[in-house]
Amino acid sequence: MLYPLLTSPEAAREIGNKFFAACRDVGFAYLINLTTAEQQEHVNKMFQWSRTLFGLSEEDKMRAARPKDPTWHRGYSGVGREQVSQMEYDPDKLAELRKVAPDYKESFDLGNDAPTARLPNVWPPEEEIPALRGFRAHAKEFFEQGLLLEKKVLKALAMGIPGAADNFFDEYHADAENQIRLLHYPGAPAEVFVSGAKGRVAPHTDFGTCTLLFQDPEDTRGGLEVEDPRKPGHFVPAPPVAGAIVFNIGDFLMRWSNDMLKSTLHRVRAPSPQEGETHTCSRYSIPYFIGADPNKKVECIPGCYSPDRPKRYEPITVKEYIDMRMSANY
Repeated sequence: MLYPLLTSPEAAREIGNKFFAACRDVGFAYLINLTTAEQQEHVNKMFQWSRTLFGLSEEDKMRAARPKDPTWHRGYSGVGREQVSQMEYDPDKLAELRKVAPDYKESFDLGNDAPTARLPNVWPPEEEIPALRGFRAHAKEFFEQGLLLEKKVLKALAMGIPGAADNFFDEYHADAENQIRLLHYPGAPAEVFVSGAKGRVAPHTDFGTCTLLFQDPEDTRGGLEVEDPRKPGHFVPAPPVAGAIVFNIGDFLMRWSNDMLKSTLHRVRAPSPQEGETHTCSRYSIPYFIGADPNKKVECIPGCYSPDRPKRYEPITVKEYIDMRMSANY
């Protein structure tokens, strides 16, 4: 658990040490008391907009269709377009994986909307879709609020890493290379999930620095599951907790930390049907992916290597690594 850093320096350092230990040993943590009441209201409102967006007709949603370029993570992707794979790069094996039923979800991606942003956003035409008037403004504000949370979280983590400066991550995250993904997992007859005919998201890790996951405040069933680091192949539920944010380490940060910090497998499954249920309810979530600046070349974080723990990786730019990972996901 992580508490606000608006405390004494000693208490802040203790929080950082506990947070680092959670990231080292598990790779996941629930962050509580991190958002202000105003920020939590932004979260709640973003979920309302997400419901409105995914409730539109397919024709209207496709007016903001995601570009065909697989590296352009912006705009709307319909149900069945994506199939997550985990660290597989062989083209023939990827082709076989993509024959499996695609992830049963739809999504809308957005990022930094500044004129200097690396990837332009793809916005639905609000002037032609009255239900979405105000969506873009709120999404942009949500993105900015996420940057404030990012600074708190990365500072707390740096404070816990032995040998790293408290502001270590700042210079590597100056360009706001983050991505918001609005996710909707539609409901369906329970039997199609039980039989495996449909799935939500297969086991995978995230490939950036880290992720802040906002779970639907109205969701009482959940679906996110995290692999137990002590029992490979065994997944445990990570249910929604009111006011909490789920944090996890990404693959790039795992590499950056010389594998000291853990990027843990996780998946999304449809909840097991309760007695009398024949239909699985839909689910909404919002991951906020935090990424380092693409052109920054990184070496092992100070404090994550020693004579007994030599550096395992050569320096690499963020773009080189992300391009390699993204090629295996679509």
